[in-house]
Amino acid sequence: MSLYKNRVVVTGGTGRFGQVLKKIKSKNKLFFPKKSELNILKVNSITKYLNLKKPKYLIHLAGLSRPMEMHEKFIKKSIDLNIIGTCNITKACAEKNIKLIYFSTSYVYPGTKGNYMESDSLLPVNNYAWSKLGGECAVQLYKNSLILRLCMTEKPFVHKAAFYDVKNSFMYHDEVAKILLKLLNEKGILNVGGKSQSIYNFAKIANPKVKKIFLKKNKKIKMPINSSINIRKMKKILKNK
Repeated sequence: MSLYKNRVVVTGGTGRFGQVLKKIKSKNKLFFPKKSELNILKVNSITKYLNLKKPKYLIHLAGLSRPMEMHEKFIKKSIDLNIIGTCNITKACAEKNIKLIYFSTSYVYPGTKGNYMESDSLLPVNNYAWSKLGGECAVQLYKNSLILRLCMTEKPFVHKAAFYDVKNSFMYHDEVAKILLKLLNEKGILNVGGKSQSIYNFAKIANPKVKKIFLKKNKKIKMPINSSINIRKMKKILKNK
C-alpha cells in the first residue's frame, strides 16, 4: 500500500484552477483524468478509474461554475454536474475509503454581514451557491472528507471593472494551489481565502487602472454584498505545517 499512499486524483483538472494546480511541485503523485477517463456522471467510469489508480485522496474540482447566469438558465446542467456528480464521487470515495476534498464556495453564506465562520448559518445567494451546497450535503454524510469553502479568482484579475461596495476574501488561484496539498489530511469544513476587503481594493493592487463600479447600480446581478470569511482556522492549520 505504500506505493499508493501519496496518490491524488483530481477531477476537473482541465478547468481554470486545475491548470494552475498542475504547475505546483509536490511530493504527492497527482493524476488529472480527462472526462473520457473519468466522467462524474457515470458511476462505472469513476469506479474504473479509481480501481486503476488506487489513490489515497481525491480532490473534487469538476463541476459548473462561471458564468453564474448558467445556473439560472440551465438548472438541469447545474444539478447534474454540481449535485449529482458530487454525489457519485462521494459514494465512490466512501466505497473505497478514499479521502475526499470538495471545493465549495464562500457564497453558501448569506453574504450580508461578512466575517463568516465555518459554523455560521448558511443561505446561498444564487443558484450557483445552492448547487455547491447541494454537493456539500452529500460530502457531509461521508466523514473521511474535507469541505473547502473557497473565495478565489484567476490571476491576473480578469475584469476591467470591480465593485467598490462589495466585500469578500479573494485569494488568487496560485496562492490556493500552494496551500492545498498541505490541507489534504484535514477533515470537516474549512474557509479558504485571503484578506477581507472590497473587490475593487483587491483588484487595484495588481491593476491600478481597474474601473470602480457599484453593485447598488447593477441590481440585476445576484451577488452578496459582504461574503468575506473568517480565515483564522486556516491560518492556524498552516502555521503548524
